[in-house]
Amino acid sequence: KESNGPTHCYAAISQADRLQSEPESIRKWREEQKERLEQLDANSRKQEAEWKEKAIKELEEWYARQDEKLEKTKASNRAAEEAFVNEAEEVFPGTEWERVAQLCDFNPKSSKQAKDVSRMRSVLISLKQAPLVR
Repeated sequence: KESNGPTHCYAAISQADRLQSEPESIRKWREEQKERLEQLDANSRKQEAEWKEKAIKELEEWYARQDEKLEKTKASNRAAEEAFVNEAEEVFPGTEWERVAQLCDFNPKSSKQAKDVSRMRSVLISLKQAPLVR
């Protein structure tokens, strides 16, 4: 392969000539700069490794907390389901509104739902106070 420009061999020779013709202060600065950059690279690699280690540790802690919350939620849901099933078996005539009242949250301040359920709440309260007569 022929080329009109300098090849790699000639580039190495021209670079060596340039380094020889370069003043001592510039050569010294170039070497110091190279050492400084290598040191900065080593520090950044070390810091990156520390960050990764810290991130892995925090992620493991987060997963442990999430698993703990999940187990607590599962246990409370199982207990609530068991209580609900036990109450469902005890159906007596005339206790319908008490069962509805237990399932509904009638305190508008404690409700954190995004939907507005105030109309439904007022209808249920009015029906409880004055039931429909058939």
